[in-house]
Amino acid sequence: MLRQRIIITVVMASICTPTFFHLPSVLASSATQKEPAAKGSEAGKETASGNPTPINATRAAREEKALQDARRQQLADKEAALAAKEQELKKMTAKLEAQVKALEDNRKKLDDSLKAQADAQKKKMDEKTAKMIKLFKTLKSEQAGKMIDTLKEDMALTLLSRMDTKSVAKLAPFISQPRLVKWVTENLQEK
Repeated sequence: MLRQRIIITVVMASICTPTFFHLPSVLASSATQKEPAAKGSEAGKETASGNPTPINATRAAREEKALQDARRQQLADKEAALAAKEQELKKMTAKLEAQVKALEDNRKKLDDSLKAQADAQKKKMDEKTAKMIKLFKTLKSEQAGKMIDTLKEDMALTLLSRMDTKSVAKLAPFISQPRLVKWVTENLQEK
């Protein structure tokens, strides 16, 4: 019967707080409590000699609660630090997104400006080319052919491409044959 009580006590103790009770200390304490008359003087000696005594269940529960509270506090501190860093990252992300948007806007403005400049330059070049074509049409065919022959090849080919077929036919006898052949070849390849 004493043995059953000890086993029940040990099982109950291990269920309540398994890390704070030791089997030898529980057995020793229950043996000293049940047989005080037989071992009255020896029971006092065991506790005085340094054998472990059972830890009070409420003290163990308080210590466990204190440990849990400390862990909760550490977790709360870590969560607060993470939340602060997350807010900082959100602010930095918003700042970077604003900078990227500003850069994209500036790039778009620059592209538009460059396109406008290129269009203006092309228009200006087209106007100049149109004037030159008009000039070559008003000149005599021989004179215009010799002038076109003295121009750089790419300019001469551009002028010939912009002229109508009738004007080129009048100038063809006065333009060097290799240049005229190159112009014809380029026109055939474009189609």
